[in-house]
Amino acid sequence: MSYVMFPFRTLKLLMNRVGSFGGPLYGAKAYRFSISWSRIIPLGGRNDSISESGITFYNKLIDSLLARGITPWVTIYHWDLPQGIHDRYGGWLDVEESQLDFERYAQICYERFGDRVKNWITLNEPWIVSIFGYATGGNAPGQSSINPQFTEGDTTPEPWVVGKALIMGHARAVALYNRSFRASQRGKIGISLNGDYYEPWDSQDERDQQAVERRMQFHIGWFSNPVCLAQDHPKCMREQLGERLPSFSESDLALLREADMDFYGMNYYTSQFVRHRDTPALEADFMRNVDELQENKQGVPVGEKSGVHWLRSTPDLFRKHLTRVYRTYGKPIYVTENGDHLDAAVGRARTEDGSDIKEYFAWSLMDNLEWSDGYGVRFGVTSTDYNTMERTPKQSASLLKGMFDERMGGDASKSQ
Repeated sequence: MSYVMFPFRTLKLLMNRVGSFGGPLYGAKAYRFSISWSRIIPLGGRNDSISESGITFYNKLIDSLLARGITPWVTIYHWDLPQGIHDRYGGWLDVEESQLDFERYAQICYERFGDRVKNWITLNEPWIVSIFGYATGGNAPGQSSINPQFTEGDTTPEPWVVGKALIMGHARAVALYNRSFRASQRGKIGISLNGDYYEPWDSQDERDQQAVERRMQFHIGWFSNPVCLAQDHPKCMREQLGERLPSFSESDLALLREADMDFYGMNYYTSQFVRHRDTPALEADFMRNVDELQENKQGVPVGEKSGVHWLRSTPDLFRKHLTRVYRTYGKPIYVTENGDHLDAAVGRARTEDGSDIKEYFAWSLMDNLEWSDGYGVRFGVTSTDYNTMERTPKQSASLLKGMFDERMGGDASKSQ
């Protein structure tokens, strides 16, 4: 996974060509990438051997970035659980074992790269890991009891168990950094959480208004409440899921308090309308039994269509989402994935709503594998020819450059 970042604090962009990336970075002053757990610890466990060749690979990448004046932003976990851990004890389904193994993996990252890496993201989109991996089955490890394509898994408890394992793994990684590395390395650490913004399908129906809040709690509060506020899951989740939703012990909550992080990483792509359901449906359980729609009761679309069926361009709702998250959780926001109307959403959320939004990463630098969507979806600002691996700037790259040129009052390529 790779991202390019454009800092709002400085707006100092360099339109340089950087040979090691095979193409233009369009002024990026930071590069977000993920480390593969298996590349560092092939079998994954805390007592398993470390791969020095894997360490060397990332050392070369980090040093290459720094030599070119580009700040590395490292995501420790982006969905690639070592097969050895899955085979050994079920991976994230074992809350106690998985968090300890993840803590050790994070420790190795801090020890071996933290002298140069000052920006850490523990997890990328734990909601996706939990729901797509263990409810719908669309992502690895492909476990689902509600999807007929899969033969393994029990969707009734598994997503919620995995969610707790991820939360506690994050907490251990952050607490470890705070306790043993922050003072000497002087870095910062956070998490990247995905989440759509929702509005009522029928704005006059109180049931739809209530359904909106419940949906956002199931999508965002599930992880944000524990990791940002060191609190239990939202009340509406407890009411619906009962004993299926693991509880936090006093020691869990103490660890979450110790794991005070520096920022909220936000991955945002689209918004939707929510309509309440009178009849619960098991397959929609993780959605708080609501319908998600792209048009409201009057047939008004939530936003302009894109080349991807699930994605509508919704800059005004992006702005609302930024402001809601900042006011609810009180953490500075780093937009760690997005590509939607930068000025209209982020700029206005900062200047008009008072949201503390530090920096912005565009998804993504190059067209690449989009998980279960394969190579058909092309989010990159650089077109990739998958036959020749030639890379060509798209119109989106030019638009970004123009936007920042205008903000800087001149040609960004000449700024140093």
